[in-house]
Amino acid sequence: MAAASVSISGSTGTTMEFADYSLYSNLSDDELLQLAIERSLSDAHSSGSGTESTKTTTAQNRPASSRPVPPSRPAQQQPEPPACPANPPREQTNPDTVLSISHFTTGYGKRMVAYRRYDGSIQVIPELEEETDPISKAIVEGDVGTVRLLVKTSGCNLLTPNKHGWIPLHDAAYYGQRECIKILLKAQPGMVNQRTLKDQTALMLAVSRDHLACAEYLLEKGADPDIVNNDRETPLYKACERENPAMVAMLLNYNASVNKSCIQGWTALHEAVCRNNVEICEMLVKAGAKVSKPNMYGITPIFVAAQSGKVDTLRFLLKNGADINSQASDGATALYEACKNGHEEIVEFLLSQNADANKPGKTGLLPIHIAAQRGSDGKDLLTYGCTRKHVSATTIVSMLIPATSKARVRRSGISPLHLAAERNRDDVLELLIDAGFDVNAMLSEDRVKMYEDRRSTALYFAVINNNIDATTMLLEAGANPNLDTFNPLLVALRQGCVQTVILLVEHGANVNAYIPTHPTTFPATVMFCMKYLTLLKYLMDHGCDAVSCFNCVYGNNPHPPIKTRRDRVDDYDEDRQPTCVQFCEVISADNYSRWAGPVIDVLLDYVGHVNLCARLREHLDSYPDWNCIREKAMPPRPLLQLCRLKIRQLLGIKRLKKIHKLPVAPRLIKFLNHQEREQD
Repeated sequence: MAAASVSISGSTGTTMEFADYSLYSNLSDDELLQLAIERSLSDAHSSGSGTESTKTTTAQNRPASSRPVPPSRPAQQQPEPPACPANPPREQTNPDTVLSISHFTTGYGKRMVAYRRYDGSIQVIPELEEETDPISKAIVEGDVGTVRLLVKTSGCNLLTPNKHGWIPLHDAAYYGQRECIKILLKAQPGMVNQRTLKDQTALMLAVSRDHLACAEYLLEKGADPDIVNNDRETPLYKACERENPAMVAMLLNYNASVNKSCIQGWTALHEAVCRNNVEICEMLVKAGAKVSKPNMYGITPIFVAAQSGKVDTLRFLLKNGADINSQASDGATALYEACKNGHEEIVEFLLSQNADANKPGKTGLLPIHIAAQRGSDGKDLLTYGCTRKHVSATTIVSMLIPATSKARVRRSGISPLHLAAERNRDDVLELLIDAGFDVNAMLSEDRVKMYEDRRSTALYFAVINNNIDATTMLLEAGANPNLDTFNPLLVALRQGCVQTVILLVEHGANVNAYIPTHPTTFPATVMFCMKYLTLLKYLMDHGCDAVSCFNCVYGNNPHPPIKTRRDRVDDYDEDRQPTCVQFCEVISADNYSRWAGPVIDVLLDYVGHVNLCARLREHLDSYPDWNCIREKAMPPRPLLQLCRLKIRQLLGIKRLKKIHKLPVAPRLIKFLNHQEREQD
C-alpha cells in the first residue's frame, strides 16, 4: 500500500508528531473508517453525549493534487432537511479539547482528518468535502448543455462570487471551456473583466493555463490585456513566463502594453530573456519593448542574460542596442555578474564585445576580484532555476587578466591575491602570481579595519588558513613575511604549525617579533611557543632573544601580585602609557606555569650569566625535579657554554646555517647548534 502523504495545519498550541498518525498510514480506507467508527463509539460510551463536528479545510490547506484546482463556488442555498439525531450519539470535537489537527491523504487518494483529543487519544475521520456549485461542476466536466440550461434558469446568478472571488467565467477560463465562456458572456457581457480576490481576470487565468482559444475569444469580447493581478503581472508577462509565442503574438495584436512592469519592476522582456527565448524577445522588441529598462534593483535585461548564462538572448540584446556596461543599483555589470556565477562562455563573449573589465561595483571589487574568490568547488549553482556546475575559476581569471588594469586593481585597495588566498584558491593564486600581480600588495586602510587582527597581506591569509601550498608559493615569489602588524610568524606559532614556522623563518621572518598593541619586554614569539618546546628551541637556534626573558625590573625583590584582566580594565588610565608585560608574569599564568621549568631550561642554553628573579626561583622551587634547572642558572656559567655563545655571536645566524659546508668537525657543528644532547 502506498504510504499516506501528510500536511500539518495550524493547531491550538501543540503540533502533531509523525508518531501520532504513522500507525494508520498502512490501513485501507475501509479500515480507517471502521477504526474511526469504533473509536467514536467507545468515546461516546465513555462520555455519554455529544455530536460530531469535523473541520472542513480550504483549498489552501489541502494537499496538492496532480493538477491545480481552482477555489470551488458554494452551492445555491436550499432549505436544509431537519437534522436527524445520531444513533448512537457521536461525540462533538470541541475546539477547546482538540490539541492538534492534521490533514492527510491516504494511499487511495481519500482525504482524512486526524486530531488528538485532550485525553491523548487520536481521532481519525474522513474529511468533509466542500459542496460545489452545480454550474461550476458542469463547467469543470465540460457539460455545455447543463451550463446552458443553468444559465437560462432564473435562480442561477452568474455574478455571485465564491469566497475566493471566483465566478463561473473564471472556472471556464481556467479549465479552457471556450463554449462555456461563450454562453456565459452572452448572458452577462459586462463581467468579462471581473477579477478574483487575487485580481485575476478570466483572461489572466486562460493565459496562465495556455488556453489560446479561450484567451482569443475573451479578447474579442473586450477583455483588457493590461489588467494586472495582485503581483502587478500582466497577461503578456504570464505568456512570456509560460514561453508561449502564439499567446504573446495574440496579446501584442490586441495592443497589450509591452513595457509594463510587475511588482519587482520586471517587464515581459526580462522574463523572456531569463527563459532564453529569442523568438519571444524578437516579438517584444518589434512591439516597442525597451531593451535597457531596469527593474527596481537597476537590473536590465542584459544583466539578467549574463547572470543566468543565456548566451542567445545576450547576443540578441547587444545586437538591438543594449548597453553592455550598464550597472545595477549595487554597481555590478553584466561581466561582473557572469564572473560571479561562473559563466565562462558569457565572460568570453562579453570580453569579445569590449565589455569594461575595470568597472567596480559599490564594494570596489572588479570582475577579476569576484572571479578569484569564486573558484571551482564542485558545488551546484542555482541561478534562475538553471542548475549548472562551477567552471574552473582559472579559465575566467586567465581571460580577465589581459583586460584588467593593475593600476585599477591597486586603487581598489585589495588585490585578487588576497581573495584567492582567503578562499584557498591555490590554482588561481598561482595564475595571478605568474601574471605578475604584486605578492606584497597591502590592503587599504578601510579594508584593514574590517579585520580585528589588522591583517593586510595575502601571505597572512594563507598562513591563518594553514595553507602550506599557498604560503610556499607566496614566499617563493618574494612575499615579505614582516609587513603585517601582527606578524604571520606569530599566527603560525599560535597554531603550532611547524612546517609553516620553518617556511617563514627560512624566508626571513622576524624571530623577535613583538605585538605593538600588547607590549612585552621579551619577544612575543617566545610567548606563543611556550607549550611547543621544539618550536622554542628552533627559534632560539635562529637568533631569538633569550636574554630579555631574564631581565626583570623587580629582580630579587618581592613581586607585586599579578593583576587579572578585570583589574587592568579598572585601573586603566587614558593618560598612562600601557606597561610592558614581563616574562615572569606570563610564565606565571595558569596555562603556562606547568611549563615553567622546561621553558627556563631551554632558554638557559642560549644565555650566559643571568639572574633568576624571585618569581622564577619560586616556580623552580615548586617542583622538586626542577632543582637541577635552578642549579644550572647559578653563576658561574660553564666556560664551554660561554665560548659557544661567543662563537655563535661572531659567526651570525646566516653563517651558522652554512657551517656544514665549512671544514669543521661534525662534533663542533653539533655543539654550536645545541645538538650535543642528541649525540649523547
